[in-house]
Amino acid sequence: MRTFLLYVATALAEIAGCYLPYLWLREGRTPWLLLPAAASLALFAWLLTLHPTAAGRVYAAYGGVYIGTAIAWLWAVDGVRPTAWDAAGAAVALTGMGIIMFQPRA
Repeated sequence: MRTFLLYVATALAEIAGCYLPYLWLREGRTPWLLLPAAASLALFAWLLTLHPTAAGRVYAAYGGVYIGTAIAWLWAVDGVRPTAWDAAGAAVALTGMGIIMFQPRA
C-alpha cells in the first residue's frame, strides 16, 4: 500500500507540473503558474528516487498508476466524467502495474 500511495503522489506531482503550463498556454492564465509547475516537476523527480526498486521497473509500473491518476484528475479537476472505456483502460494499466511491482522476488 505504501508503494502504491508513493506512486499516486508521484503521479499527482507530475500531472500538476504539466497541467499548470497547460493553463498558461491554452487557457490564457498567468505565466506565474510556471513557478509552481517547476516546483511540482522537481518534486516529481525527487519522488521517483524514493521508490524501492530498480529505476526501469519503477518507470514501467509508474505508467499504470499515472494512467489511473490522470483519469481521476480528468473527473476531479477537469469536470469530465470518465467513460466505461476510460475506467477499463485504467483498470488494465493498474493490473499491469500490479504484475510488475508485486512479482515474486528471489
